Amino acid sequence: MDVFNAIVKFFQDGGAFMYPIMAVFALGAAIAIERYTFLSMAKLKNRSMWNKIVPLVKANNYDQAMAISSRSSSEVGKIMAYGLSRLRMTQKRDDIEIAMEEGLMEVIPRLEKRTHYLATFANIATLLGLLGTIIGLIQAFNAVANANPADKADLLSASISVAMNTTAFGLMAAIPLLLMFAVLQTKTTEIVDSMEMATVKFLNSITEYNKETPRNAK
Repeated sequence: MDVFNAIVKFFQDGGAFMYPIMAVFALGAAIAIERYTFLSMAKLKNRSMWNKIVPLVKANNYDQAMAISSRSSSEVGKIMAYGLSRLRMTQKRDDIEIAMEEGLMEVIPRLEKRTHYLATFANIATLLGLLGTIIGLIQAFNAVANANPADKADLLSASISVAMNTTAFGLMAAIPLLLMFAVLQTKTTEIVDSMEMATVKFLNSITEYNKETPRNAK
């Protein structure tokens, strides 16, 4: 209970700027949770989809692979659908690769969506904290200007201590947001790298099969 009371007093002493900082942090935390959940699910869906497509590609059953990938909501499924769709028209590796790169460019923005806001919110929280402190200091100096000279030192010290609360709270909000931003960036990069690797493996499988057996001779 003492800890709770201390937190409440710290928040109340910070003044009006504590509320926008809290709002920025809450919004950033909500985005971070949503993005982390989305990326985790995307990773699982991609892995599951790839495990379904690999046996079909190795068996050169492209029609069934196309049917499965076109119905999939996973990013890998969409990329594979682009490649398999182009494979129906041409067997050139370059043409298929271009089609899959087009699919990759389409799904990457979905993975990166809203993540960059976290870094912006972290900066906003820090700046709001500094602004709150500066305004608090201005008010403190104005308050002690007409105070009793014997009380000025104590009054100014207390006012400065209160004004610094907003900077401290701004930093306490900004640091977790930056950490969450770094985690999401790393997670997104891992997923993009895995999709690029899946694309290369798919193209290699297509190329090897075309070398061994012409498609029209199946």
